[in-house]
Amino acid sequence: MSLLQSTIKEISPQDQAWREKAQARLEQLSMPSWALGRLMDLSRDLAGMTRSMRPPVDRKVVVTMAGDHGVAAEGVSKYPQEVTGQMVHNFVNGGAGINAIARQCGARVVVVDMGVISDMSDLAGAGELLSKRVGPGTRNIARGPAMDHRQAVRCVEAGIEIAQELGPSVDVFGTGDMGIGNTTPSSAIAAAVLGVPAEQVTGRGTGIEDEQLTHKIEVVRRALEINRPDPADGLDVLARVGGFEIGGIAGLILGAAVQRKPVIVDGFISTAGALVAHLLAPQSDDYMIAAHRSAESGHDLMLERLGKQPLLDLGLRLGEGTGAALVMNLVAAAVRVLTEVSTFEEAAVSGAKE
Repeated sequence: MSLLQSTIKEISPQDQAWREKAQARLEQLSMPSWALGRLMDLSRDLAGMTRSMRPPVDRKVVVTMAGDHGVAAEGVSKYPQEVTGQMVHNFVNGGAGINAIARQCGARVVVVDMGVISDMSDLAGAGELLSKRVGPGTRNIARGPAMDHRQAVRCVEAGIEIAQELGPSVDVFGTGDMGIGNTTPSSAIAAAVLGVPAEQVTGRGTGIEDEQLTHKIEVVRRALEINRPDPADGLDVLARVGGFEIGGIAGLILGAAVQRKPVIVDGFISTAGALVAHLLAPQSDDYMIAAHRSAESGHDLMLERLGKQPLLDLGLRLGEGTGAALVMNLVAAAVRVLTEVSTFEEAAVSGAKE
């Protein structure tokens, strides 16, 4: 049995008994009923995920998966492809948006080279850079499949391996991405899985203008027509119109779920990875926390398919794992509510009148 098959087989849903135990306490806290709203929903989810009334959440990591895309040759991004490798250097040197926000919430940032075209040899031995290279970027999805089936399996299993390697020192995972052009395969994944037209799920990415957006929509449409991914088969969707880092994100989610640890899904590209994970193992949905509503078109539809309501709506569209890092503060707060707020009885406070 392969690593992917054994991982999928071992994923179990949240534990209902622990959810009920958490709910019973939350309903008795010294405040009006469910007064902290979705923060209390999150408390209950964390108890169900971790099988604990004191969910461990102190050790946090954002895993930023990086990979290049052949479809960048179609002119779908405002930035040249070499920016992917340049940003990997920026992550490792601590100067990117994700580094700043991760420092604020006390999270590590681990960068994974899933298939960056640029030479990364000067970063060999860098502590927070891991190599799980599947290839030197994907092929152009506007002209054929992004990768073969073997590569699709490999990039998902690479994500599982990362979760396994980091797992002993991590309580909460966050997903992140870097890859010039990667909103295009993410849009293709969304359109394929959701069965909607390309224009409903294709947005401006790095901030492209109207004419370039029209072209990008046509590229996504062409990729779907040429490749015809099977919307019920996560590996087929990934192989035909996906990306190495998107597959890595899917694997990280599966690897977190099998460990019964929460995984905070960042934005549009990460949610494309979550859709692949969902197709492979629907029970992995129970361990996903939707960080935020992206400014990218179609993100709402993707979250709806996963049954997720995002915790933040800040107009974010950077990726990297920035939304996931912000939500780590909310995860910590949700645990504090569950463990530190007194019940009416404990605080000797009168409850609501009957």
